[in-house]
Amino acid sequence: MAEAASMERSRILPLTKVNVNDPFWNYYCNLVRHTVVPYQWEALNDRVEGAEPSGAVRNFKIAAGLEQGEFYGFVFQDSDLAKWLEATGYLLATSPDPELEAVADEMIDIIARAQHANGYLNTYFTIKKPGEQWTNLMDCHELYCAGHMIEAGVAYYKATGKRKLLDVVIRFADYINEVFGNEPGKLQGYDGHQEIELALVKLYETTGSRNYLNLSQFFIHARGTEPNFLVQETQSRNYESHWGFVHPKKIDTAYFQAHQPVREQEHAIGHAVRFVYMLSGMIDVAAETGDTGLFAACRRLWDNMTERQMYITGGIGSMAHGEAFSFDYDLPNDTVYAETCASIGLVFAAQRMLRLEPHAKYADVLERALYNTVVGGMARDGKHFFYVNPLEADPKACNGGNKNYGHVKPVRQEWFGCACCPPNVARLLASLGSYLYTADNDTVYAHLYIGGEAEVELGGTTVVLKQQSELPWSGYVRFEVQPEQTAVFKLAFRLPVWSPSASITVNGQTYKAGTVNGYAVLERTWQAGDTVELALEMPVMRMHSHPLVRSNAGKTALQRGPLVYCLEQADNGEHLHELSLPKEAELSWRKAEDLLDGVVVIEAEGERLKAEDWGTALYSASAAPGTRLQPLLFIPYFAWANRGEGEMAVWVRES
Repeated sequence: MAEAASMERSRILPLTKVNVNDPFWNYYCNLVRHTVVPYQWEALNDRVEGAEPSGAVRNFKIAAGLEQGEFYGFVFQDSDLAKWLEATGYLLATSPDPELEAVADEMIDIIARAQHANGYLNTYFTIKKPGEQWTNLMDCHELYCAGHMIEAGVAYYKATGKRKLLDVVIRFADYINEVFGNEPGKLQGYDGHQEIELALVKLYETTGSRNYLNLSQFFIHARGTEPNFLVQETQSRNYESHWGFVHPKKIDTAYFQAHQPVREQEHAIGHAVRFVYMLSGMIDVAAETGDTGLFAACRRLWDNMTERQMYITGGIGSMAHGEAFSFDYDLPNDTVYAETCASIGLVFAAQRMLRLEPHAKYADVLERALYNTVVGGMARDGKHFFYVNPLEADPKACNGGNKNYGHVKPVRQEWFGCACCPPNVARLLASLGSYLYTADNDTVYAHLYIGGEAEVELGGTTVVLKQQSELPWSGYVRFEVQPEQTAVFKLAFRLPVWSPSASITVNGQTYKAGTVNGYAVLERTWQAGDTVELALEMPVMRMHSHPLVRSNAGKTALQRGPLVYCLEQADNGEHLHELSLPKEAELSWRKAEDLLDGVVVIEAEGERLKAEDWGTALYSASAAPGTRLQPLLFIPYFAWANRGEGEMAVWVRES
């Protein structure tokens, strides 16, 4: 492929240069390090009593010839272990942990022994289906698993300098490059589940080998072209599926985002996780190859997803069938899917958009997903997880009362047979520091207000930024600027969509900053000890949906700062659908130190239907039931379902 100049983009600060130290996020960072990652290692080794077994570690031991047995789990089981190793790499990058590193090194040794002589690595096809490699790309996730192992190899190498896993994935990627491509004799196909695309770009950035970028570019551009590879492949199997049923004679190529070439696509469609992983790979390839047409498609797909198909919590994928998008403005709250992995993929894509186009709208979405669905996907104990993230839940329906709600759980689960979400949460939170800032030659962009310390090079000058943040409970943020020498550069601070106004002071004096794409840009001569303070107004906001969102007509949701709020049965009693919030009701907030480890709650005088006056008739021609006053208490959405089983609702009728 012809080489083209890359597009200019800002750089991510290495994890070794960012230290998170924040009153809100310290809890989650420590939880991931001391509870989540150790717990998930036990789960991957099938040592958590009462949890669904994983088989992931044992599969590698069997493939390596260290144990005897049968393959266990889903065809993509390898990816759970790969994501755990990636999270481990991020933890080691931020703080040495010899014991954790030794565990990971031992596992990497096993992985290396399981690799074939030609570089191939996949326990399902090694143990259960030898000789059938690359025969069912639509269903069997081979390249998806490869992508996650590549990401793990890159992360572990950057953290430790150890090349063993990196060399394993380089050999695997080289073998994949021999198998796939446009050249005669190569397989001109792509995986049913995107992931390899973004992973190959990471490998290119780490090794400098353009073969990996070219291969990623091939996978991106082959998808959806005619003749359609997935259709041809399935026809060659007489429409037989890995999943135990025979496909109809028509393949739903849109589910795989393979219905059109990617640069022609206009709507977020199909399986939500696959879509955002694909979008992340598209952004990377566009940036590295200078493909402005491909980036235009990225913008178009991003806008459709976030402006017409995203929940207020940053969840995406409204349909349980296929874990997929449905159509514009179709955002049901109770049958929603909104897989945790999908919101994590949304964060990945947002970060990549920010690097190419520093605009607050991307960081606003990143923040929305992070503070609501991603954090809400894990319990406060770090050992229970949501796969599905509803905006309305009733245990009577979820627990078998209505099979249409069977995918929705009113409490978080210990583990899953399909356990993609828990290690995905772990790897994102373990790498949290890499999402706070980006930098170019003369500007540092502060995208998230999370306390800690960061070191960045600007025009040959080393600058240390010390951030203090009271988010998400207060809008006060303070930066101390420590350049190694007096220098001129820019600091760009995001003005969040949830803040109607913001004041900025520099060294205690009001500063009138210019605004560019939602960032207040401060350009001046900086010297050691300079301080910048931001006061971000943080009112309680009544949020409303576009009129075409049927599920939210006549309803409101509350948001304060980055946090979306919800009603929970524990505070408001059962039958939450009977509650309403009068338009004129005053909304007040307070810090509830004794609730859920200390959260800000919102209170209002609401109304409840007087169901006790109705009687026993199912329907009645008499007057509608009256209402009685009831105080309402709203908690942050991320904190729901930490006090046992009960109803929950984000959107409430506005009376």
